[in-house]
Amino acid sequence: QVQLVESGGGLVQPGGSLRLSCAASGSISSIFAMGWYRQAPGKQREVVAIITNGGTTNYADSVKGRFTISRDNAKKRVYLQMNSLKSEDTAVYYCNQSPPLLHWGQGTQVTVSS
Repeated sequence: QVQLVESGGGLVQPGGSLRLSCAASGSISSIFAMGWYRQAPGKQREVVAIITNGGTTNYADSVKGRFTISRDNAKKRVYLQMNSLKSEDTAVYYCNQSPPLLHWGQGTQVTVSS
């Protein structure tokens, strides 16, 4: 099964930007939809953004207009560009298939704080 490794998280001030990257160990070309998810402390994991092989995207209302998901099947990578970050975006971010049928990776911590 494809293994996923997320990276790119860190500490950023409110209003700042980060670009997350998800590297897959195998091909994702045949996976129709890939997504980014996040889990904040004490909360359930939630979907943030989804992208299909055709490039159709869908975003959670809380991140619309601020986050952009993209995928590069040739490089076996999925990206999440996050702009205008808010404190409520603080969470561990994961990538997975949509629906999430693959094993979860370790995730990457995003902390938005001044």
